[in-house]
Amino acid sequence: MSQTPAWDHYRSFLAVVEHGSLSGAARALGLTQPTLARHVEQLEAALGARLFTRSPQGLDPTDPAQRLVPHAKTMAAAAAAASRAADGDAATLTGTVRIAASDVVGALVLPGMLRDLRAAQPGLSFELALSNEASDLLRREADIAIRMIRPEQSALVAKRVGEVMLGAFAHPDYLARHGTPDMPDDLAGHDLIGVDRDLSALRGLDVTGFPLDRASFAYRLDNQIAHIEAIRQGLGIGICQVGLAARAPRLTRLFADWVAIPLETWVTMHEDLRGDARMRVTFDHLCREMAAYCRIA
Repeated sequence: MSQTPAWDHYRSFLAVVEHGSLSGAARALGLTQPTLARHVEQLEAALGARLFTRSPQGLDPTDPAQRLVPHAKTMAAAAAAASRAADGDAATLTGTVRIAASDVVGALVLPGMLRDLRAAQPGLSFELALSNEASDLLRREADIAIRMIRPEQSALVAKRVGEVMLGAFAHPDYLARHGTPDMPDDLAGHDLIGVDRDLSALRGLDVTGFPLDRASFAYRLDNQIAHIEAIRQGLGIGICQVGLAARAPRLTRLFADWVAIPLETWVTMHEDLRGDARMRVTFDHLCREMAAYCRIA
């Protein structure tokens, strides 16, 4: 290695990996294409390795580039965390908080909770990182995370707030057209909403007694938000969080004695953030609100 690469070079490298071309990466970062190309060339010279090869599809990362990606992402997360730390005062309720959550929780549950917190604390702003993959708080990909699985890292502040319950639901209009099944055995002839390619989701239904496979579903999709909207639009019977089903349009729960899937729910943050007032207030607020949401039955 001839010299220590600058962070800007790693940032440009990651953008090329993500966008597959110099032009796309330059647009994403607001740089000129020659500037971005120079960053990549300087990074290659510093590392002594070629990072991209040309293909009909654009620029493909080489094996050394693939090995570099996770380290560069760690650097990017740390840089973003440093920027958030600098944009506010740790002793006051100002600045940005980055929150990681699943697509459903982030899109349909958190907005109302954060609306109320910002109304009370207008100095706070929020970034949402929505993904069904767990964010790594130790790498500072987010400040606070809401997880449906028990955290295993020891360097986290974690509070179990309850269980989000999943159940089987349908819109009343659908049931008016097709009739209301009393038990899972009555599902023959009903329109079911379920998975497309993510067959791992079927394992979660093993406890329900549903004899389901992909062919059982009349409406197939893997996006959970779209799944809930399909139920709300009366396309058929599907799985939904009980708390969401209680909202307008109110959905009708079916087979409550057979279909009740608990998702253990935790609010977590890195222990180093406990002294930051904005993080602590946001953490405590989300713990209270998510606990109330978990109690909806």
